[in-house]
Order: sequence, then C-alpha cells, then structure tokens
Amino acid sequence: MREGKPGAQSATAYTIVVEETPRNFTAYAPDLPGCVATGSTRDDVVREMLSAIAMHIESLREHSELVPAPSDTAQAGRPTQPSG
Repeated sequence: MREGKPGAQSATAYTIVVEETPRNFTAYAPDLPGCVATGSTRDDVVREMLSAIAMHIESLREHSELVPAPSDTAQAGRPTQPSG
C-alpha cells in the first residue's frame, strides 16, 4: 500500500495478525479497529486482509475520518504461563 506525495516511493505497512482456527484462518490489523478478514488458507486470508485494509482506509477517507498511522513496531511471541 503506497501513500504520500505523487511520485514518492514511500510505503505504508500495517501489521496484520493471522490466527488459525479449527475451520479456517482469521486476520486483523491492530492499528485499524474493525478491519478483519477470513480465508480457507493462510495465503487466502492474507490476500483478503490486504484488500480489507485498502477498503477500510478508503472508507475512512470518504468519511473524512483520520487514517491511523501504522505502529512503529510489532512483536511476535507465545503466551507465557504465570509463575507460581
């Protein structure tokens, strides 16, 4: 997804979180509340999510709403068990 001045080579990248469920894959963008997608495979859900992000941003602009900037960082990890 590209934004910025015409001719500028800046890229805007939003973090997406992909989760596998018993029946399919789901994804969401933490920086874009309400922007979600599903797919039968990981590749499907990523493709659907990229489309959802583009539509979400287009809708925000059409309604003169603020388009959130992507977070500077993302972390991946596994939940930890409480020590105890």
